[in-house]
Amino acid sequence: MGVLMFEESWVNYYAAAQILYLLSFCVIFYFLSRPINWVDSRKVSELSDDDLPFMVLAYPVLREDVETMHSTLVTLGWTEYPRSRYRIIAIPNSDDHETIAALRGFEAEFDFLEILEVPPTSDPSWEIVWQAWQENPKAYWFHKGRRRGRRDLPPKKTRQLIYLFYTLVEEMGTDWVLDYIDADSMPPPNHFKIAAAGFKHYDMLQATNVAGNLLDTMPASLHAFDHMCWDGFVYPHMSADGKHPYYVLGKGLFYRAGDLMELGGFNPWIAIEDPEVGMRLWQNGRRLGIVAEPLIEEVPRTIRRGIIQRNRWMCGFFQSLGLPLRRMGMPFWRRMQARLNILPVLSLPVNVVGLPTGVYALYLFWVGEDPFPLWIIVLSIVNIVLYVITMTLLYRNAWRRTGLVLKKTSHRVWYMLRVNPISLWVYNLIWTIPILIGFGMFVADRGKAWARTEKFDRDRWVADQGVDTWSKR
Repeated sequence: MGVLMFEESWVNYYAAAQILYLLSFCVIFYFLSRPINWVDSRKVSELSDDDLPFMVLAYPVLREDVETMHSTLVTLGWTEYPRSRYRIIAIPNSDDHETIAALRGFEAEFDFLEILEVPPTSDPSWEIVWQAWQENPKAYWFHKGRRRGRRDLPPKKTRQLIYLFYTLVEEMGTDWVLDYIDADSMPPPNHFKIAAAGFKHYDMLQATNVAGNLLDTMPASLHAFDHMCWDGFVYPHMSADGKHPYYVLGKGLFYRAGDLMELGGFNPWIAIEDPEVGMRLWQNGRRLGIVAEPLIEEVPRTIRRGIIQRNRWMCGFFQSLGLPLRRMGMPFWRRMQARLNILPVLSLPVNVVGLPTGVYALYLFWVGEDPFPLWIIVLSIVNIVLYVITMTLLYRNAWRRTGLVLKKTSHRVWYMLRVNPISLWVYNLIWTIPILIGFGMFVADRGKAWARTEKFDRDRWVADQGVDTWSKR
């Protein structure tokens, strides 16, 4: 009797996993069926001086590695844009004395660098923010909910961006473009020029990114594959001719200052600002353009640091896809559509059941036993075919993108061997940990403070190679 109950429950678990796999494949192929709104970099040569918007690149930093900041500033010095048409402003918190001292030490070497220290929210200079939010119903977090009117914003990247943005609006008005990067992000020299071309057709822009240290460690190779298969492959389809609620990637993106001012700026109460602000812009009719020329960034070198980073990502997604969608005015069907954005990641824990039951099913097939009805066999075959197609597309894209950062074919082959299907199965199982922790953070209303991802200047080679080598890529 016990054996029969075990076999029946095991078959049910296997069937449930196969159904969930099919749903996840359907979501992925739904995204891949959407068009991509690429920015045409060839249009850069057609730009006149009147076509060049004023750019402000914000550089939010918090207790950063000094060498990492130096490497990034070296590459920012290669910017191909009229010097009178852009500003690069580092925005450390005013109590982050070590980072401020390091930045002050860089001023002689990098004459383009400006530093704006972000004071605590008790400082009178924050009054321009409170007044702007009070007058703007699009800043719904200041008008509704349990944090209505609260001013003690968490001292993280979002708060730094908020202070810089409203300070610059007070100083310059709204006829400019805001771009921001992470401490380790290295934009290509034509970063601003491509954005200028993109604003001819789109309302905001998102650059793709690629890991520069993808052979650093085995965990780094696996973390880099996230960017290979999502940021650089599936994500661009969210642009979708403006027909799908998109999010942004948190660096290498461009907003018109007037749009941000009209729509309330950034929500400080989300663990990561990326998903919420993107969907709010989409809800208000702003179309997204994708810049193919990537930023190079550093991925975590250990599984532990990767989990800490992804905890925050998952918490931010859970926070953004709940009540904020309703408060930004998104109707029911669009809210359901927006929640598709997280389903490919949420499908990864299915492997906890799907992999062991799948191995057992393969064993039974090998020994000639057949405990399944026909429909489960058909479903399994369909999933196998879809898996092969999906992985073929992902590996082809990963191979292509390794060429952005690896010069030798042998290095590219070695990377592909490291991210083989078996190692990815293990890695996808590990993803269950940050998904569960991130959900716990969401339920417990945590994740408001900035949990910084430690960087170790592992992409120094980009700065060392020189601008000429980069421009030839």
